[in-house]
Amino acid sequence: MAVVTALTKSLGQHCAKRLKPSIFPHKFPSNHSQCQFQILRTLILEPSLSESVKLHRLPDSDSGIVEVNLDRPGARNAIGNDMLRGLRQAFEAIDGDSSAHVVLISSSVPTVFCAGADLKERKKMTASEVHSYVNYLRSTFSLIEELQIPTIAVIEGAALGGGLEMALSCDLRICGENAILGLPETGLAIIPGAGGTQRLPRLVGKSIAKELIFTARRIGGRDAMSMGLVNCCVPAGEAHPKALEIARDINQKGPIAIRMAKRAINEGLERDMTSALDLEEECYERLLNTKDRLEGLAAFAEKRKPRYNVTITDLFACWTCKLLFM
Repeated sequence: MAVVTALTKSLGQHCAKRLKPSIFPHKFPSNHSQCQFQILRTLILEPSLSESVKLHRLPDSDSGIVEVNLDRPGARNAIGNDMLRGLRQAFEAIDGDSSAHVVLISSSVPTVFCAGADLKERKKMTASEVHSYVNYLRSTFSLIEELQIPTIAVIEGAALGGGLEMALSCDLRICGENAILGLPETGLAIIPGAGGTQRLPRLVGKSIAKELIFTARRIGGRDAMSMGLVNCCVPAGEAHPKALEIARDINQKGPIAIRMAKRAINEGLERDMTSALDLEEECYERLLNTKDRLEGLAAFAEKRKPRYNVTITDLFACWTCKLLFM
């Protein structure tokens, strides 16, 4: 058993490295069999390193939906070193779990999603330690963004600084009317350092992003929706049910198709139109020989709900498509 545990940990560390910014392989790796083993892992093999981050699956009909829950009430979910390690491990586990189809990031702390970095911890850090912390935070949020499956931030209450940057790294953001969102860093004589200066303008435009960052202004849920910062704003307390409704809708679709669609959109936006359309063609081609595509056609003809069943072959084809475009 000890040997299996050590092997799993080793392979997990190996494959997690491919998710760090700027170190993806540029050709198909010779040790791809190890990463194929990694795809077979499930969340049960991942013990929690942090009591402030809970990782669990939704049961029964919601199988495929995974929830990452922030639970550090004494610090308003401020991201200290322990929580950051827990977040990193949670998303590395999800990345290696072939049965995960949608991720929710939520909070169990009333009136707060995440208050940002733990400034009490930061006050005790040297400049070098702060630099390392921010780099690790940035790469962790990049890991969230690079997950092949959809991610949804469930925002009730405050999402400030690093908390908003974490939400920005998600594909979708659902908030309650009581949400307070902002990047207050310039008020502390620093700048958003975990992706905020790059992801915010890509969502709301350069001018609005500059205003929000320069002034450190906080906005409510309705204003956030009007400027495109969040996808939906619902009455306070109803963000989680709305996010779950969207997650269930996604979870019923072809899981490999969802992965390919996410890749085509994310990668395509960074390319010229000709190259982006080539990417779309390649991602579409990867779906042609999947059992899911045939099941979707059969279900349509028979007027029934499709029963999608992801195979390792399909998932591996999806993963290799990602490598081809690095």
